[in-house]
Amino acid sequence: MERELLMTGIGGQGIQLGARLLAQALTSTGLAVSMFGSYGGMMRGGNTEATLVAGDCAIESPPTVFRAWSCLVMHEAYADKVTERVRVGGLAVVNSTLCAPRPWPGGIRVLEVPATGVASELGAVAAATLVALGAYVRSTGIVGIDDLVATLPDVLPSYRSRLLAVNERALRTGFGRAAEAYVPAWPEAVA
Repeated sequence: MERELLMTGIGGQGIQLGARLLAQALTSTGLAVSMFGSYGGMMRGGNTEATLVAGDCAIESPPTVFRAWSCLVMHEAYADKVTERVRVGGLAVVNSTLCAPRPWPGGIRVLEVPATGVASELGAVAAATLVALGAYVRSTGIVGIDDLVATLPDVLPSYRSRLLAVNERALRTGFGRAAEAYVPAWPEAVA
């Protein structure tokens, strides 16, 4: 079994934190994980991406994938570029607060989550990616929410430790939101 996740957004949305969090949580459950993050030229507002590959055996090549099992899209500017790479039967979790409704590529499941709006309601707009990640985890079952939350203190930078509680709420709230639009278990044919 191997699963790929493409994450994209703009700098400052927490894409890299979310990718590291999921990678470490998957590793803690015994899966092999490879992750690669890339940043645009700006600290805030530029393109940021992360690719994560997880499997039940060693990942032997860098996580450069042309087609993916899933994606998490946080900003309108990069939505089409990423969703076009999701395989038929795959999942796109889309931040509907910042991504306008559109016809998504055929054959993929789209879970629209108002991640930025929910994070804003929690008083932590910067936790939007964690809201979406919680929904992703619920929709895919790739790792348990408790595994993700337990990993958070290890991944959150020390200068942001005061945000631990709100980040946990963001993950759990996103997880709960996905229950409203639950995506059925993945068919093995999508492997």
